[in-house]
Amino acid sequence: MKYTQLDSSIFVENRKRFTEKLKPGSIAIITSNYEYSWNGDSTHKFKQNSDLFWLTGIDQEDSFLVLFPDCPINEYKEALFLVETNESIATWNGHKYTQQEAFETSGIKNVFWNDNFPEKLRAVINMAEYIYLSLNENDRYTYNSPYKALDFAYSLKKIFPLHKYERAAPILQRLRSIKSEKELAIMRHAVAIHKKALLRVLKFVKPGVGEWEIEAELIHEFIRNRGNGHSFAPIVASGPSACVLHYIENNKVCQDGHLLLLDTGCDYANYASDMTRCMPVNGRFSPRQKQVYNAVLTVMRQARELLKPGTFLMEYHKEVGHLMEKQLVDLGLLTMNDIYKQDPNNPAYKKYFMHGTSHFLGIDVHDVGMRYEPMQAGMTFSCEPGIYIKEEGIGVRIENEILIGKEHFTDLMDEVQMPIEAEEIEALMN
Repeated sequence: MKYTQLDSSIFVENRKRFTEKLKPGSIAIITSNYEYSWNGDSTHKFKQNSDLFWLTGIDQEDSFLVLFPDCPINEYKEALFLVETNESIATWNGHKYTQQEAFETSGIKNVFWNDNFPEKLRAVINMAEYIYLSLNENDRYTYNSPYKALDFAYSLKKIFPLHKYERAAPILQRLRSIKSEKELAIMRHAVAIHKKALLRVLKFVKPGVGEWEIEAELIHEFIRNRGNGHSFAPIVASGPSACVLHYIENNKVCQDGHLLLLDTGCDYANYASDMTRCMPVNGRFSPRQKQVYNAVLTVMRQARELLKPGTFLMEYHKEVGHLMEKQLVDLGLLTMNDIYKQDPNNPAYKKYFMHGTSHFLGIDVHDVGMRYEPMQAGMTFSCEPGIYIKEEGIGVRIENEILIGKEHFTDLMDEVQMPIEAEEIEALMN
């Protein structure tokens, strides 16, 4: 890991919140992710299972967490099972956690090596009535490849078919969506790094620069500030490419007169920032570009006012759509007659603003959360309306990170004075 070690009290408190939700007589077993093969003997960069990280801070493959609050054997009330390092592993693959380091990271005193995990598990699991397992239940997830938590669940149910199995995901989703002050401090740090990257790019962009070069400027700033890298595949989209919502080729040359849409995130300590900004490649917005930009900025600022306790996400998206209608009419893209005649299931504004406005944000850039339950204080959301005019080759999206408070929201990007006004962007580019 590149980031500075986090305070273990974060994870001690997270486990306390989680175990309080378990039924009496329950054992919870959470696994790390696989370290996936690339080609030959190479592996993809390891990314930890978000639930395991949230509960332990352990950022290493082949790890298991066991939580059994009612276990009569104290050492298994809370235990970690990790890869046992040795001189050969350290020489070829680098350092792995020692037992002391795992304790300092997680706050868990009972750290065992995982080479005899099945035997140790068998000794205690039969004392439990319920087994909690965590699968990927993010409602954006589509199953298209195997993952360790699912494979582990299949294998465990085969060996222990008579236990009562419970889903840990609903508990973890609700808990993870409410950020502690210490978690928010990590997210704020990611935002601060992101600001440095944006300022770097604003000074770099000009006609003739490749989108790939801009991507390189971003990763340079993220890593030099001890980030893990991008929190998702960066979108560096100039000209008409900005009208492709998930454009990630980043292989075009930026042209004079075009806009550049930059949707990127910094991963710091496995927490994600997420920001979108648009800038004129030549340093000056055309009148039409500025008109569209300011329309989106107006909607973003109106939309974030709606992010408050009691709001339902799906209803919020509809309300933001109504805010967008006025801007599209003022831009000459829709008429009031278009709106009057629209299909309620396919509103007219969807032609130019076809995606949702906000998503949960945290350890994952599209973090877990209950989208059909009311919003609560402590939740963090993106706020990212956009207007995409294919016939004009203009795509504008503006995105900030919003923390819901009891009385009022906090914009985490306003806190660091992230550039956002069109004139501010022009001044920094020139």
